[in-house]
Amino acid sequence: MFSKACEYGIRASTYIALKSLEGTRVSLKEIAEKIDSPVAFTAKVLQQLSKNHIVESVKGASGGFQISKVNMNEIKLAQIVFAIDGNNVYEGCGLGLKKCNANEPCPVHDKFVQIRSDLKTMLENTSLYDMTIGLEEGLTALRR
Repeated sequence: MFSKACEYGIRASTYIALKSLEGTRVSLKEIAEKIDSPVAFTAKVLQQLSKNHIVESVKGASGGFQISKVNMNEIKLAQIVFAIDGNNVYEGCGLGLKKCNANEPCPVHDKFVQIRSDLKTMLENTSLYDMTIGLEEGLTALRR
């Protein structure tokens, strides 16, 4: 459902949030390694996230990426998805047809409408902080 850039954006933001809870800024290289993403591609994704005020980039010797705990609670996954992919996840045909709507539906149109609605609800109600809880407890992973 998400572009590769969006997947990496969600994973990178979650990892940065986790390390920020520990009081640590993280480097581009560390983020790329921990989320199993190419460094150059991760840099472009982080640039988008920084531009959209999802992550904070701090320059200098003790610099890196961070997210304040207050922001972690306020930033929803929908904001990360929008920063990277726009509204594409909520639009278009589930089968990739150029013309698909309620008047001229594809075979999965009606079911896909409900899936998208459920996805939107989840993304709008899940904070970045919520994503870190499973990582802190070792119940979830960002890399396999």
